Formats: sequence, structure tokens, C-alpha cells
Amino acid sequence: MRVLLSTIGSRGDVQPLVALALQLRELGQEVRICAPPDFREWIATLGIPFVPVGPEVRQTAAPRASAAQAPPTPEYLRQLMEDTVAGQFEAITAAARGCDLLVAGMALQFALHSVAEQMGIPYVYAAWCPITLPSQHHAPPPLPSWAQPPRDGTADNRTLWIQDAKRWNDLWAAAINSHRAAAGLAPVSDVRSHILTNRPWLAADPTLAPWTEAADLDVVQTGAWIRSDQRPLSLELETFLDAGEPPVYFGFGSMRAPQDVGQAVIQASRAVGRRAIVSGGWSGLTLPDNEPDCLSIGEANLQALFRRVAAVVHHGGAGTTTAAAQAGVPQVVVPQMYDQHYWAKRVHQLGIGTAHAPGAPTADSLTEALSRTIQPDVASRARAVAASVRTDGAEIAARRLIGEVSRTALGN
Repeated sequence: MRVLLSTIGSRGDVQPLVALALQLRELGQEVRICAPPDFREWIATLGIPFVPVGPEVRQTAAPRASAAQAPPTPEYLRQLMEDTVAGQFEAITAAARGCDLLVAGMALQFALHSVAEQMGIPYVYAAWCPITLPSQHHAPPPLPSWAQPPRDGTADNRTLWIQDAKRWNDLWAAAINSHRAAAGLAPVSDVRSHILTNRPWLAADPTLAPWTEAADLDVVQTGAWIRSDQRPLSLELETFLDAGEPPVYFGFGSMRAPQDVGQAVIQASRAVGRRAIVSGGWSGLTLPDNEPDCLSIGEANLQALFRRVAAVVHHGGAGTTTAAAQAGVPQVVVPQMYDQHYWAKRVHQLGIGTAHAPGAPTADSLTEALSRTIQPDVASRARAVAASVRTDGAEIAARRLIGEVSRTALGN
């Protein structure tokens, strides 16, 4: 079986597909990944065939001086949508030739289902977080103000999801249906349902992110797709960890970061009497000084590192939240957008850390959050929850995909 795994997003969207690809390969299947060109070199080191799609996304993580940003103009948005859809149809049509299954990770997959339909092969959509799937039990995740009018607080969840579906159609239907017509396919009337299908997969841990049954969806929850990382920590990092009490880890992944947040994280760690490890990430987070109580790092095995720190302060990406939970370490989640608010809420509800208020963190706000988080009862609860967090989600998904394609081939 040959499988194409595709996503349009940052590293947090690509890593689950890498985990699934490695599991599929281990089970004897051929795999290729279609993703933004930022990830070409990394995926090549794993020996996985790679097909680039769209522009690089790393530039979106450049530091900013403030949260204020001019909204994109209508003309810019129109051109962006047309270029995005056209680029996806071109890249994915070529990448999908000879494949037996197409798997979409994340919702911005405007061509994959249409290509699967045209080629007559199965298509699976996978979400990383339950809040991104329509349900009467929760509202849609928040979008930037230019893409979503402010909610007045009176609409129920079902109404909000209806409004969300209309936005999908308004933004993307024309461009998608233009390419479908060129391929001899009928137009889609509901873009969101076309992408998600009525049987989406949920690659999230049932303890951290349980799915509550919804009327219109038959969700397949497999557990999070996380690759087991066996890389050793660097000598510099090992030496720093061994030199004192467990430090606090700070990292904001692929997210933007205010230019002065490096100063804030170090002030906060010193205020609570802890050393600090700061991951530069895509935003290039830097240290304000060269004191020996802090260390700046780049790429590292976070699974190994998180087991040796006092707390993890992060942006609330699905992968980082799950990795910290698996390690049994308390968390401070500083959400900025989309599903990150959900993960912050779940960390708080489970008692394994603190949900920082949305927006740019300050030294005072981080100090307060860390003071509440680095407590024996929170650490104890984090260790207890870790025992129930699954580590085999990618294997479960890989075996299930193989089984479903085999049954389809047999006509069952």
C-alpha cells in the first residue's frame, strides 16, 4: 500500500504525520509526505519521500513588537485563496499518483478530497483537537478578528457552527469548485463537510482531549500521533541539567512571540527561584543576558528533556501539551490562537498546570502562573495523569488505516 500524508501548517501539524509515516513504514507500507517546503530537509533525514506544497510558513513566526497588526485587504485575501487552492491542486495531484490512500492532517486541505475522488481512492481526514470538529457540545475555535466577527455571546453552539460553515463556503467554495469543474467533478455545497467528512479521525489522547458524541459525526479517536524520540540530549544540555535543581523550560514552538518576551521568562524563572531553559523556536526567542542560570537551546529531544524539568511553559500546541502530559511534568499554557485555548483549559481542568490568560505574557503574569504551578500537589497530579496518557496512537492509526484499505479493496 502506498499512502500520501498531507498537511498545510507549522511543525506542530507536520509532526503527527511524521509519526504516522514512520509507523506505516515499520508495518511495510510505502509513504510520502506533502507539506510546506520548510520541512524538506528534516523529513529527508528520516528517509521519507517529500513533496512540497505552498509557500514557506516559517516567516509567519517572525517576532512582533506588538499584537496590533493591520488586517489583510480583501484583494490580498482573494488572491491568497486562489493561489493556495491552485497550488494545492497542482502539488497534490502529482503527489497522489499511484497512491492507495490519501490522509489529510489539519483542515486547510482544499484539494486532497477532490483529488482522491477523481482518482477513486479512499480519503481520511484527521484532526489534532476535538474543538476543531463540529459539535453541539462546544463552539468553533476562535479565529483572527479579520476572519470572524466578534461573537455577541447569545448564539448557541449549533448556530455558531452554521455560521462557521458559511464562512468556509464564502472564503473557499468558488476556488475549489473551479478546479473541481476542470477535473470533471460536481461542485461541493459545503466546503467544511467536504474536507472533514462525516467520519473524521481524531488524533488526540482520550484522557487529555476526550470526544463527546456529536449528532452528525462518527469520530474515530486513535490517540495522539507522537513519534518516540530516542535521541540523546546534547552534552551542553546534560551538563546544565546536572548542575542544579530542575529548571523551567520555556518554548513557544512555531508561534510569534513579542520581542521582549525573553526578558519576561528569565525574570519569572528567577522570581520563583528556578533556572531556565529557553528554546529559540521559529520566533528566535533569545536570552537577555549570559548568566549561568539560563541556557538557550535549539532542536532537542523534548520527550527526554521534559522528564527532567520542574515545569514546561509553552504556547499550547497539541503536540507539546501531550508530550508534557506524557512526561508527567506540570505545565503553564500561554495560548495565542485557535485550539491553544482549548489545551490551556484542559490543562487547568485536569489539575496538571495553569492556563495563562490569552495574550502576551509579562514577567509578573508568568511569575504568578509559575508560582501556582510549581507546587507538590500539581506535580503529583501531573504524574498521575501521565499514567493514563497513551503512547501508541500512531500505531493504532497505522494498523487501522491498513485494515480499512484492505477491506475497501475486497469490497467490504
